[in-house]
Amino acid sequence: VTGMAGGGTLRLPGLHGYAAEFSPYWPGRVACAAAQYYGIAGCGTLAVLEQKEAGIVLLRSFDWNDGLFDVTWSENNEHVLITSSGDGSLQIWDTAKTKGPLQVYKEHTQEAYSVDWSQTRGEQLVVSGSWDQTAKLWDPAVGKSLCTFKGHEGVIYSTIWSPHIPGCFASASGDQTLRVWDVKAPGVKLVIPAHQAEILSCDWCKYDENLLVTGAVDCSLKGWDLRNIRQPVFILLGHTYAIRRVKFSPFHATLLASCSYDFTVRFWDFSKPNPLLETVEHHTEFTCGLDLSLHNRGQV
Repeated sequence: VTGMAGGGTLRLPGLHGYAAEFSPYWPGRVACAAAQYYGIAGCGTLAVLEQKEAGIVLLRSFDWNDGLFDVTWSENNEHVLITSSGDGSLQIWDTAKTKGPLQVYKEHTQEAYSVDWSQTRGEQLVVSGSWDQTAKLWDPAVGKSLCTFKGHEGVIYSTIWSPHIPGCFASASGDQTLRVWDVKAPGVKLVIPAHQAEILSCDWCKYDENLLVTGAVDCSLKGWDLRNIRQPVFILLGHTYAIRRVKFSPFHATLLASCSYDFTVRFWDFSKPNPLLETVEHHTEFTCGLDLSLHNRGQV
């Protein structure tokens, strides 16, 4: 794990990080979902880290018997997190407790690769995406899923809630499409053939409810305006291997960050003629997880 502002590196020997998410409550606190042996075999660990004056410290860690691929913080309890696992299950953890998960939800029949907690007020909903080609909707207080979304023809790598529109989420898949869903309607709302390659990541702009970005195995990032999906509003080129994760900035409408199997993290401003702002080469392995702090501008 690398911290940009203030810097710092923490090694978790034998574990490969798949997702990093800043706490919405605690400045400098990050959850990391990790797996042994590149998630192919072995166990998983949820590590909760804190940026201190002296560097990054490990506050808590929880083990699971299969690799952990994604993590999301609760939006209504600062101690609660949900992870998604290679065994198809979701785990709810409480960092105030030392013991393992409060609850386990096992419905997906293959790897649960993504999980996200809704950010719009007035609803406590979680969406998960799986290699079983389905997305599932959960209320963390209910022991089973509320709804299953079918339509993708390949594995789902990423499911992300809209920060603006209640009950709306996007999914990115190996079937080369980005899809937008509404939890109040059974079918898919919008299908965007975004790349001619597997799409590993997507994110919503924090300042424009119609703007999404996708990152794919073709090494490109593309911006999509939901009002006109015939062509992308921007294409960002520079990565040399598949893009594993992309996130819009919480502070700038046109700024985003991406990380890749090319070991780099790149920062972009799609409004500029030369959009690549910076290439960071801190890592010596595949870079899979990435997040931008809501509290500390410039902390990644």
